[in-house]
Amino acid sequence: MDTKIIRIESEQFPFSPKDEEILRQAGEVLKNGGLVAFPTETVYGLGGDGLNRESSKKIYAAKGRPSDNPLIVHICRLEDIGRIVKDFPEAAKKAASAFWPGPLTMILPKSDAVPSETTGGLDTVAVRFPSHPAARKLIEYGGGYVAAPSANLSGKPSPTAAKYVIEDLDGRVDMILDGGGSVIGLESTIVDMSVTPPRILRPGFITFRMLEAVLGKVDIDVTIIEPDSDQAPKAPGMKYRHYAPKGILTIVEGAPGKVVEYVNRKAAMDKAAGEKTGVIASDDYAKGYRADAVKRVGSRREEESIARNLFTVLREFDDEGVTKIYSESFESQGLGQAVMNRLLKAAGHRVVKV
Repeated sequence: MDTKIIRIESEQFPFSPKDEEILRQAGEVLKNGGLVAFPTETVYGLGGDGLNRESSKKIYAAKGRPSDNPLIVHICRLEDIGRIVKDFPEAAKKAASAFWPGPLTMILPKSDAVPSETTGGLDTVAVRFPSHPAARKLIEYGGGYVAAPSANLSGKPSPTAAKYVIEDLDGRVDMILDGGGSVIGLESTIVDMSVTPPRILRPGFITFRMLEAVLGKVDIDVTIIEPDSDQAPKAPGMKYRHYAPKGILTIVEGAPGKVVEYVNRKAAMDKAAGEKTGVIASDDYAKGYRADAVKRVGSRREEESIARNLFTVLREFDDEGVTKIYSESFESQGLGQAVMNRLLKAAGHRVVKV
């Protein structure tokens, strides 16, 4: 397949006539059953017509994604949700009022308009209303309902820049829209609104405390912080290993000095054995590490920077051929919970306590 790769120069409404035409053409690709990778505020998405079962099958095939791993249907107008859900409960309306458009996905009972191929065979559908202007315009031109997981090969780190989308999907999809770097850098928070109280299935930029302030009692699914269970996944990322670099990743927990000492000792042993070593470090302690590649993800006082840089750093390790990676552990509250969820998935829950 010949993949068209096109740069979008403007990122805000109103778009230039050139970019407007690019987005219109991309929308036609979607309406004709094709696939388009596009930027969002979270990570890049791989879009297809969410109401077309054949398009959803193409998404799974392009990513190499298990077909029981549900896709998220993206909308560009709140009023459009009525076509794809059977019920829009009061709690969901409150969450939509507070966080849409934005990085929140809600699980709701699906209508018959949504094919089972899009929902992984479930009777619920994951819905998101993104804030990224180009994403919303593409969804509008594409018919209003775009199913879109992250635009990467299944299991690899989600892409926060077009170059990683191209690396994974060139030749597998019809079009890739390059809209620059992602602002948030982690996928959306997913909340199951089909249960009472609502339950967080995947942490993200919209944190537990933020949801609790709007909805009252909110539960957190146990699989967010524990190894995967055998249950059928109700949301993307619950069952399968995700976000993994090519190298072996280990998370090291403990007092900062002990973590640095342990990582340096292990990295020295790895290098002696012919491995190329890497460390995921906060700005606070990065100077103390000794490895082939020490990657700073940001200050512990600025969780947004850590979230924004994590997937990029994992991709950079792949680019540089790093085979053994060690990461500091981060706070399990607030946005740090989302960071740790992604790290644990990437490491296959490989954690050392020192």
